[in-house]
Amino acid sequence: MDSIKHLLYDYLVSVNVSEAIAKYLNMLALAIALSIIVLLIDFIVRKILIQIFTQFASKSKTNFDDLLVSNKVPRNIAHVIPLLFLIEFMPIVLTDFNYYENIFEKGLKAFSIVITLWIVRSVLNAVKDYFKTLPKLKDKPIDSYIQVFMIFAWVMGIFSAIAIITGIAFINFITGLGAASAVIILIFKDTILGFVASIQVSINDMVHIGDWITFEKYGADGDVIEINLATVKVQNFDKTITTIPTYALISDSFKNWRGMVNSDGRRIKRSLNIKLNSVKYLSKEQVVSLSKIELINSYLEKRQNDINSFNESHTINKELPINGRNLTNLGVFRKYAQTYLEQHSAINKDMMIMVRQLAPTTQGIPLEVYAFSSDKRWENYEYIMADIFDHLIAAVPYFDLEVYELPTGSSFITS
Repeated sequence: MDSIKHLLYDYLVSVNVSEAIAKYLNMLALAIALSIIVLLIDFIVRKILIQIFTQFASKSKTNFDDLLVSNKVPRNIAHVIPLLFLIEFMPIVLTDFNYYENIFEKGLKAFSIVITLWIVRSVLNAVKDYFKTLPKLKDKPIDSYIQVFMIFAWVMGIFSAIAIITGIAFINFITGLGAASAVIILIFKDTILGFVASIQVSINDMVHIGDWITFEKYGADGDVIEINLATVKVQNFDKTITTIPTYALISDSFKNWRGMVNSDGRRIKRSLNIKLNSVKYLSKEQVVSLSKIELINSYLEKRQNDINSFNESHTINKELPINGRNLTNLGVFRKYAQTYLEQHSAINKDMMIMVRQLAPTTQGIPLEVYAFSSDKRWENYEYIMADIFDHLIAAVPYFDLEVYELPTGSSFITS
């Protein structure tokens, strides 16, 4: 071994090259030779490991080994053998430079920690991707837990590397960081908040990947596509991406539409504002005219018979419509709207169907439709709701009613 260490050195001295220059040239030659050998070993080992993993993955039933290959686990593991070779033979290269030998030894040990972290990271990424393929875990914030573990691993790795370089025992180094704990907590405040939030989100089942959420504070309205330690990514319906701090999910209020998606229908809740001065009692002639409307034909007949019987039995003076019981055009229209919804093919008949009056306002009296569409897809839902209100708005004049709207320029034109 000694002959190899000084092979070039002895030759250079024999040809009258100074000892100092001979040492440096000898070191340079050995360094070049070792570098070439290490690169060759790395290339060969990498090819062999990747080939073995690929063949094994192609024959196995699980896709976990495929994910190990795609996340470069074999490639990173292949760096271990060349690194061990380098650590073993580096003293030969620096045989005449003991001071540098100590520096390089510490550097290689620190680099071995980095290689270890690379391997751990690639394995964890493969585990993360595998968990996302499992039905029970694909909607869980797996990214957050993996990131927490990696942050812990990187912190421990950096501390270990610093301890090796400075020559301080790892335990003593960690103990000395106790005084700086407040600063560390301040630096990693968002990470700590995100970690706590991720746990609470998961335990309380607040948000899944794929959920439709609305978060007005951040302008988010779309599907959750990623939940990690620091942020939640929401793809809005206009295909933009909104990033929300993870801890905002537990500190602020947001709307999760999962209940609607998992239900049997999507709610329709919209009002028509009817002008107050268009509401009136119906005369007998008007009742007869409205009886031609098929949806309320039987209702009007039965209802009018009940009203006539009551008024006659109580000898009500019907010279004024206000006396006794009477039908109103608004009440009949409300019944028409109710019947129309109950017979609409796109409305879920097993869920609530209601047409109700709300409190009168300065914009008229709101007549609210409350029902659930069978089709929950946004585009179809909007079409169904528009179809219903197209019909109801067009039907209003048949009941001698008017829809309230603010005056426009044409409203002030007199003939």
